[in-house]
Formats: sequence, structure tokens, C-alpha cells
Amino acid sequence: MIADMMPGTEEQLQKELTSAYVGIDPTADSLHIGHLVSVMMLKHFQRAGHRPIALVGGATGMIGDPSMKSAERNLLDEATLRHNQDCIKKQLAKFLDFDSDAPNAAKLVNNYDWMKDYSFLNFIRDIGKHITVNYMMAKDSVKKRLSRESSVGMSFTEFSYQLLQGYDYLYLYEHEGCRLQMGGTDQWGNITTGTELIRRTLGGEAYALTCPLITRPTVVSSERRNPVISGWIVAILLRINSINSG
Repeated sequence: MIADMMPGTEEQLQKELTSAYVGIDPTADSLHIGHLVSVMMLKHFQRAGHRPIALVGGATGMIGDPSMKSAERNLLDEATLRHNQDCIKKQLAKFLDFDSDAPNAAKLVNNYDWMKDYSFLNFIRDIGKHITVNYMMAKDSVKKRLSRESSVGMSFTEFSYQLLQGYDYLYLYEHEGCRLQMGGTDQWGNITTGTELIRRTLGGEAYALTCPLITRPTVVSSERRNPVISGWIVAILLRINSINSG
């Protein structure tokens, strides 16, 4: 299930109980095929004695992640995002233990809660100054959209996404003791921006781990939001959960 990880990640997990998070994009009111491996990772992580954090991207979902996307996505309003978040939380509770008193009980957070009152001027002053444009443009997700083969380019809104996700990691590092971010291989650039931001602002050490993406040549984004597909993926996750618990 592991595609890549930063040096020192395995040693960190062997050393102590570690908090790790996975970001979940709330663009639909259900988990979909794209969430399968990341939810499985959170489940295995908790079973191994570590603490999983599920981050619902209420703030970043208003922008849209450009990673592996050929065009900018439609932006959702706050009411739709809140509805989607509530639905996803109910589904995640079927796989993760949120309610026990165990030290590794899962936690669900929403980055809208710490971004909603953060002004643009304060953000670029406090956070933007630590990451150069050269560093951001070197990421594959950016280079792909700025290449000659792309006819749509990239808006500043999307370009800022990796900085916002990097700040999520920094926030969770400071407030939740989160030392690891996990995600699909398309998230490697965004995750390592977070580890770099933590290093530059706090001198801290944080880690990255990615898992393979589930893809097929004809996949389209609308299919991921199909209610039949969504119900199917939840059924698979429930089946996996029942087998592992048995």
C-alpha cells in the first residue's frame, strides 16, 4: 500500500505513538473510489496503535486542488461544503474509533475552522514569505498545468493551494502534535511543501507517506461523484472493516 515515504518515517512510527492525518476533499456528500486507499491507511494506522486525524477540507475545498487535474474545478459554496462534511463524518465513523478514551482515538478536524478568520494580508506575511515561488513552481502539479500541452493554465487561486495545504500541516503539527501526513501519490508535492514549511518556520521535523492511486484510463471526475459508485465504495470499506475486526 505504500508508494513512497520520507526518510525517517519508519523510525518515527517505531519510536512512539504518532499522530498522522489524511486530507479529505469534501466535493461530494459521500466517500468515493478516490478515498478507498487513504481510509484504509487511516484504519490500519489506528489498529497499529497510532492516532489518525481525518481533515475535511472545508477551506481548501473552496479552492480545489490542481494536482493531477487538467482544468480548474467548479468551486462549491459554504452551505454545500458543510452538508458534504457532515455526510462524510458519519461514514468515517463506521471505520474509525472517534469516541473511545484510548490515547489513539481518531479525531476529525475542518481546516475552515482555522482559516476562516485568517486574513489574506496576515497569511502572506506570516506564511507566504517562507516558501518561494521557485519552490512552488517546481512541483509536478504546477508544471503540468503551466506546460505547453495545457490549454487552460492555472489561476492564482489554484496556485495558492499547496501553500494552504502546507499551512494545514503546520497548524496540526503545532496544535495536535501531528508528525506525519499521508495521501495519494498525487499529493507528494503538497505534503512536502508542508514538511518544508514546518522546517523553515519552527525548525521541526515532519514526515510524508503516500499510497498508490486507484486509476483507470477512462476515469472522469463526474464518475467519482456518481451515487452508485459512492455507495459501492462505502460497501467495500464496510466489508474490509468487518473482515479486519473479525
